[in-house]
Amino acid sequence: MKLTKICSAIRSPQLWCVALAASMFVGALGQLVVLPAVLAGDGEEVLAREPDDSSALRLVAYQSPSAKKKPKTPSKTAPKATPKSTSKNSAKSKTTTVSGGGADWPGFRGPSGMGTSDAKGLPVTWSGTENIAWKTPLPGPGASSPIVFGDRIYITCYSGFFVPGEDGGSQSDLKRHLLAIKRSDGEIIWDKALPAKLPEEDRIRDHGFAASTPAADADRVYVFYGKSGVLAYDHEGKQLWETDVGSKTHNWGSSASPVLYKDLVLINASVESESLVALDSKTGDEKWRAPKIREAWNTPVVITEGLKRPEVIVATQGKVLSFEPESGKPLWSCNTDIGWYMVPSIVAADGIVYCLGGRSGIAALAVKAGGSGDVTSSNRLWTSQKGSNVSSPVYLDGHLYWMHEQRGVACCAKADSGEIVYEQRMERAGQVYSSPLLAEGKVYYLTREGRTYVVAAKPEFEQLAMNDLENRGMFNGSPAVDGSRILIRSDKFLYCIGK
Repeated sequence: MKLTKICSAIRSPQLWCVALAASMFVGALGQLVVLPAVLAGDGEEVLAREPDDSSALRLVAYQSPSAKKKPKTPSKTAPKATPKSTSKNSAKSKTTTVSGGGADWPGFRGPSGMGTSDAKGLPVTWSGTENIAWKTPLPGPGASSPIVFGDRIYITCYSGFFVPGEDGGSQSDLKRHLLAIKRSDGEIIWDKALPAKLPEEDRIRDHGFAASTPAADADRVYVFYGKSGVLAYDHEGKQLWETDVGSKTHNWGSSASPVLYKDLVLINASVESESLVALDSKTGDEKWRAPKIREAWNTPVVITEGLKRPEVIVATQGKVLSFEPESGKPLWSCNTDIGWYMVPSIVAADGIVYCLGGRSGIAALAVKAGGSGDVTSSNRLWTSQKGSNVSSPVYLDGHLYWMHEQRGVACCAKADSGEIVYEQRMERAGQVYSSPLLAEGKVYYLTREGRTYVVAAKPEFEQLAMNDLENRGMFNGSPAVDGSRILIRSDKFLYCIGK
């Protein structure tokens, strides 16, 4: 029996302490990674699978955060810079540390930021009633994805204003939530709500006000709420610091997610200040800022494979840009010939960066990393008119795989030339805003209507399954891996799929 299952069955506080200590000892032996949390509304019930009986489902009562002891209000005293700390010295303040493990999914698109997983035994088939370990109601919608760290899942959502299916509400009621959820049974551990800094947009097209995925490490969970700032919490939900990275808004909202690199939190604040910003993960202090990050809704990716140095890559309107992660020094730029805003995140393999984007004309390119200055003529390897405007690709064995966001067409291309190997229209696919998951030679494509197409990751098209959650909700977040299970969020629920 897994330790997390043992802990979930323990009721004695004394035994919990023993189990927690054992968990931290075991976790310390593995690789340190970050995971996410999920939410449920006040007084909601959570559908969960009994740890010791894979066939039994039970309802777990969720204690409303308002019924628990309220934490002390964070100090409003701030340093000269933009960060707001909850203590006089947040770097020295006592925080709760959680041990991660090799199964963590600590940020958007996993440990690499490229949607790939080494997990074994992930489910291939499911439905709204079959192969569901648990299903947790969320207190509001969101387009962010769940993350996993240690024994918890983290996820964001919003409430109070512009909620689908509800009256418009007032901006003064708009709140963003960070939830921590138990991996074992989906029970919500805590829900931290933050009122929005006003004014906000009157409406956000398609995505709402919670599209950025959290990131986590052993000490903290990080969230990006657009003009409402970047915040860090410990794993018990205590706010540690808050930093402003810009005050602008856009009717598409913000969607880029925090990226962790060593002791830095990297934020694509293209919407808020046209900047790529690096913050100290302990204090929230700004370490460096790169300007001219325009029309970029994608999450940056740090690449090291096949290179003599690490590089952080972000796609902007007209250019792919590379920076030194620790200093923000510009390394190289490459013209894309894509005239649109850039939403998909890049993927990379063997020192080659692959980028999709745009609604017409050039829609994909490959560029060799490791250069200096303008490398358009020297390092740009190919361009293609086949790509995606929203969802990111995955890479495996010399091929790229992605789904077109509007046409419901699954694509495979040769990575060395961009040549299309196949284009396959998927039955009843509709729109696809989430990015695919690659695991065990399979690609998982999730549509906005909650259908997941499982396709073999090989140059010959083969559909292995089509799974429909029949939720009638909206699915904009990307799938995440939780051990041998898959996490999928809609605007109403978080699903844990598998045994």
